[in-house]
Amino acid sequence: MTKEVNSKIGVWLLFTLIISNYVVDLEASHHVYKRLTQSTNIKSPSVNQPYRTSFHFQPPKNWMNDPNGPMIYKGIYHLFYQWNPNGAVWGNIVWAHSTSTDLINWDPHPAAIFPSEPFDIKGCWSGSATILPDGKPVILYTGIDPKNQQVQNIAEPKNLSDPYLVEWTKSPLNPLMAPDAVNGINASSFRDPTTAWLGHDNKWRVIIGSKIHRRGLAITYTSKDLLKWEKSTEPLHYDDGSGMWECPDFFPVTRFGSKGVETSSFGEPNEVLKHVLKVSLDDTKHDYYTLGTYDRVGDKFVPDKGFKMDSSAPRYDYGKYYASKTFYDSAKNRRILWGWTNESSSVEDDVEKGWSGIQTIPRKIWLDRSGKQLIQWPVREVERLRTNQVNLRNKVLDSRSRLEVYGVTAAQADVEVLFKVRDLEKADVIQPSWTDPQLICSQMNVSVKSGLGPFGLMVLASKNLEEFTSVYFRIFKARRNSNNYVVVMCSDQSRSSLKEGNDKTTYGAFVDINPRQRLSLRALIDNSVVESFGGRGRACITSRVYPKLAIGKGSHLYAFNYGSQSVDVLSLSAWSMKSAQIS
Repeated sequence: MTKEVNSKIGVWLLFTLIISNYVVDLEASHHVYKRLTQSTNIKSPSVNQPYRTSFHFQPPKNWMNDPNGPMIYKGIYHLFYQWNPNGAVWGNIVWAHSTSTDLINWDPHPAAIFPSEPFDIKGCWSGSATILPDGKPVILYTGIDPKNQQVQNIAEPKNLSDPYLVEWTKSPLNPLMAPDAVNGINASSFRDPTTAWLGHDNKWRVIIGSKIHRRGLAITYTSKDLLKWEKSTEPLHYDDGSGMWECPDFFPVTRFGSKGVETSSFGEPNEVLKHVLKVSLDDTKHDYYTLGTYDRVGDKFVPDKGFKMDSSAPRYDYGKYYASKTFYDSAKNRRILWGWTNESSSVEDDVEKGWSGIQTIPRKIWLDRSGKQLIQWPVREVERLRTNQVNLRNKVLDSRSRLEVYGVTAAQADVEVLFKVRDLEKADVIQPSWTDPQLICSQMNVSVKSGLGPFGLMVLASKNLEEFTSVYFRIFKARRNSNNYVVVMCSDQSRSSLKEGNDKTTYGAFVDINPRQRLSLRALIDNSVVESFGGRGRACITSRVYPKLAIGKGSHLYAFNYGSQSVDVLSLSAWSMKSAQIS
């Protein structure tokens, strides 16, 4: 359960959010619901709002954070999410619920889970859905009890014949898991149960995020019936210096192809399985993952060599992205990743516009054939929104040049470009101390020319470039006289808006790709969000920006090269994007 990843909430004293090791005083911030009526009977904000997204999931109004319990049931996709029915800041959290047949267009339903019982009367926080062998779904979630303790509960559908699963009932046996003070588990650091999986002994396993002092923990519980749970002696995994592990996720991946693997899978005889342990670090407000081996007998996760579950671990997304959750899509044999992106604007702006938070486009996620990293790509269904295609082929971007892309709605577009780099030997040598790609991108923003780069896309740009967001590559030699190269991908928001007070952080990521090959870049642009995918999904960066001039028809799109050497645009395809139907 994410309590807020942005220090701006500390300003919102009305809800008395106390951030001290991110322990929240729920007495002040949660309303106790005796009954929650149809939460979908609300009016959408004004159509004149330029920053509402058009094909990213967001509710008609109010605060949204973590995706919860995504699943597919009887051919219907379900997304639950943390939502405040009463305002545009965090508080009063319930499990809102929407369904879809294609992961892009969504219909709302009444809140599925809301505070109603002693075990969740002060909040229904994050959790996961598990599909049982007979096809029945159940939800495990964190509730806040009258003592402000975080406890784990279960809910199940009231009517299994309803594919929309509108009504859910809570077990009278709740809470099923409670903080263990004997072993030092803090009652305010015990949350966010994962999807459960079946072990070698036919017992269910689930992990809970926690911490003891600075030790981050994935605590394992086992059960024969999902109702009576026993805490394991040892955690699935831990790290002594990373702090609280929120929103853990644990699932298998295979090295053969991009197909998904069901969470309880032991793998086919010819498959080589790895496991992914992902956590959201409360200290840094980023999502990190580690690849490794799951010892099913000892219930231990052993990271591969070179992986460590702390802030040095790889990230799903190197921009604004948190509290992610995956599920196995049995209909299309793939694993789908959801992630929450909060605002970069002020609390006052959020309250004025009446909403806060979006979900990124769901991504297919799989293991690279190298077995050393995960690949992400927007689900194919989003391409159904493409219209009005524009194609450019075999263009040369000389030094300090721009090429405007005409014919698409630049504020709402999907762009894919393939670059070919000339004269790799002209690349600058990377400094040995340049180990942080975000720092490289911050110190060498788009205006700084180097041997190879920056080159990429300028999006949400005003006509005279008073405003623009640039997504680009730089290429460095690993050493002088070396044939090894380092590729850096940046998302520079420093010129994104003339408005003061927004977070305009510049983001960066290393891209594990040989620059002798084609360099691909894809950007999904949706009014106030830019999701960028470099190297066919080997690096992802999500940015939130709020231009004053580059909105609607005032937005422009460019391919550019500000480096010293020419760069070839082998192909550029751009589409205007229709709006999704998100009621």
